[in-house]
Amino acid sequence: MKIKLAPIVLLLLAVVSGQAQQKPSLPQIDRIRLAEAFGLGDAIGNRVWKDWDKAPFAVLLVTPEYEFLIRHPKPSEDFTLIGHDALLKSDVYFRKATLQTSFQATYPAVGGVSTIVIGQAENTASKTSTPWVVVVMHEHFHQLQDSQPSFFEQVSALNLAHGDQSGMWMLNYKFPYDGYEVRQQFFVMSRLLANALKSKESADFSANLSAYLTARLQLKEMLNADDYKYLSFQLWKEGIARYTEYHVAKLAATDYKPTKEFSALKDFSSFKTVADQVMNRTLNELSTLELEKSKRVSFYAMGAGEGLSLDRINPQWRARYLIDKFSLDTYFK
Repeated sequence: MKIKLAPIVLLLLAVVSGQAQQKPSLPQIDRIRLAEAFGLGDAIGNRVWKDWDKAPFAVLLVTPEYEFLIRHPKPSEDFTLIGHDALLKSDVYFRKATLQTSFQATYPAVGGVSTIVIGQAENTASKTSTPWVVVVMHEHFHQLQDSQPSFFEQVSALNLAHGDQSGMWMLNYKFPYDGYEVRQQFFVMSRLLANALKSKESADFSANLSAYLTARLQLKEMLNADDYKYLSFQLWKEGIARYTEYHVAKLAATDYKPTKEFSALKDFSSFKTVADQVMNRTLNELSTLELEKSKRVSFYAMGAGEGLSLDRINPQWRARYLIDKFSLDTYFK
């Protein structure tokens, strides 16, 4: 009997061993990066935005061969459990790669839960570890937006989808990027906002910001109601996510100590360096961008510039941000 059972036992052991070998492992450098993002959020997140820690922090990391799901409360059936990762304080799941490795977005990608879907640093615009961690915080901020009560119903009530049920209208909305008057006015506005942000003296700042707000009202008169709602929504949503990148990096530069593992990465750079890069990129875009070329991406720098301006004239505006949604207009009043 023992002789007859031996081949079966060996076969079962081989199958189990084969299944174990088929499970991929999360690359060590990505474990360190993700752990740093989670730790950074724990350490300073609530100092940037109240109750940020109450938002989900689910991440789908896209690699060339696999996609790894971390900190997700409801993995869908197409994911397989690898095991628990003590460093990430999470079960880790995987599936075969289905998305582009340069992907960088936040939406209910898995199980109806707002999930950060992002490629490895080397395959995204970030390129290196510290900017990538800050971009993860940008995307995590979208999870805070998404987690507000009735958020998606309120977004739907803007009536900007025009029949699109996929949610892609947020990217593909037919804004008049190529309209001559709109392009020219946006050109003027962005330069005025850059001048305001560069102003050292309060009188210069006030004059430049006043000129910007006047030009902004003129743009509003050029747009129909839906186009202006879409502009306002993007400034509120994506612009303040860029603004959040800057504030996270700036605060981390003074009030957060990176882990030894993260600091030891070959591509490590300081959070101060990244804060400076985010600010310089925003100012450069405002000073040089052309609406017809940059299209929706133009709104990132402009919304960030408005947030930074509000910090100087209305420091309490963030307390109302998640209450008075989808437009920054009211905060300037």
